[in-house]
Amino acid sequence: MNISSEATALPEFGAIIIGDEILSGKRADKHLPKIIELLTERGLSLSWADYVGDSPERITATLQRAFASRQVVFSFGGIGATPDDHTRQCAGRALGLELHLHPEAEALIRERMQDTAREQGTIYEPDRPDNIHRLNMGVFPQGANIIRNPYNKIPGFSCTGQGGGTVHFVPGFPVMAWPMVAQVLDTDYAHLFPSVKRVEMSVILFGSMEATLTPLMEAIESRHPLIKVFSLPSVDHPQWGRHIELGVKGPELNAQAAFEDLKQGLAPFNLQFGPEMVR
Repeated sequence: MNISSEATALPEFGAIIIGDEILSGKRADKHLPKIIELLTERGLSLSWADYVGDSPERITATLQRAFASRQVVFSFGGIGATPDDHTRQCAGRALGLELHLHPEAEALIRERMQDTAREQGTIYEPDRPDNIHRLNMGVFPQGANIIRNPYNKIPGFSCTGQGGGTVHFVPGFPVMAWPMVAQVLDTDYAHLFPSVKRVEMSVILFGSMEATLTPLMEAIESRHPLIKVFSLPSVDHPQWGRHIELGVKGPELNAQAAFEDLKQGLAPFNLQFGPEMVR
């Protein structure tokens, strides 16, 4: 449960994770915890995440919402050139744009093919059918910007919709995707990184209900507008059993003041307190 009256000027960040193999359980998703980690390291946070199978209709609809959202979205997977890769085509449909071979992407893909031929001790044959097919990995919606891939040079791409939402498309392979996401954050969104340290401070409470604490949470946020108050109930925690983790998060000095205010506000409830935590 989160209660906030603060209107933030920061864009929301979202994630779209694509692939039947995730939804079937064939592969465990690793992108969600990583994107949370990458954003948190930079003082940012993830607002939402969607999981989508390899359905062109669902991918297109999901991307249409993202492009209309005025948010920053990272899309993982489906940008290859095999029959089950639909993301590039769906991005074009969602934007209402034709796909074109991006000249810089073409150069990078050809460079990668030459590197591979050299590594294998063979001759690079640019007109060989499989090499021509590989160029499809650089076919993006018109006007797309590329995202460089430090692992094997095969780029991702970024597009902005008329609604203001920007989607950054990266491969499904973590070894490629994660450095590409970090690169985009550090290049395009460094101006959003907070100049002050942000922290989360909380306390474990026993013997209370969220509804009882809600007026206090609202009061704390009213008195500390830069802070968000959160409440995380648990009924079967392996260490603490039934409890509520109640806390605040925001700029360090503001969070410290709000946390002290919160603890003073809890005094009249005569609750049993567990450990305090700072993250």
